[in-house]
Amino acid sequence: MHRTRVKICGLTRESDLAAAVAVGADAIGLVFHAPSPRAVGAEQARVLVAALPPFVTSVGLFVDAEPDLVRSVLARVPLDLLQFHGEEPPDYCDAFYRPWIKAVRMRPETDLRAVAERYRDAHGLLLDTYDPAVSGGTGRRFDWDLIPGWLAPRIILAGGLNPDNVAEAIRRVGPYALDVSGGVESAKGIKDHAKLEAFLRGIREGDDRRSHHQLHDQLASSGQSGEH
Repeated sequence: MHRTRVKICGLTRESDLAAAVAVGADAIGLVFHAPSPRAVGAEQARVLVAALPPFVTSVGLFVDAEPDLVRSVLARVPLDLLQFHGEEPPDYCDAFYRPWIKAVRMRPETDLRAVAERYRDAHGLLLDTYDPAVSGGTGRRFDWDLIPGWLAPRIILAGGLNPDNVAEAIRRVGPYALDVSGGVESAKGIKDHAKLEAFLRGIREGDDRRSHHQLHDQLASSGQSGEH
């Protein structure tokens, strides 16, 4: 059975990081974009990353940052993965000798096949909601019907996810992973631990339903069923 991975993004406090790890987060996201209310400095991020246990990935989010800023952060913070959330071209993303993912802010006219080809060296594409005023963290979801079936198992789905719709997201989209920030907060940059637990519970429920439906489809295609 496929287990949907999850990144909790926009962490600013050690207590929230510990709560995210405790409920089963696969990755945590740190925002290095000063205009964001969830932004952290390098020293704050270094402390947070130092508190991570093994096998939880640290992700640094940048938005059209000057290369020297990225290098300065990397010199002080041992990030595992970079996330580029602006208009960064592929050669920029490749320049820091770290695995990276590319965020795509979805519009009806977005050609995901062309985007996937352009960013073919990315470790993944993160699909988020487009808003001309902000680079992410909109709290709104985009039209999931824009995601083609051939790409869905390879994407990280973001944008407007919360404990109430996470199981539906898994059922309708079937992504490799989910990325959540505002949907598990009590205030910007402050995670609600009960919402974190509910979000991970929703993922498990969504995975269980998907596994059940896949098994049912397999039995049906082989001419078997559980009915007597």
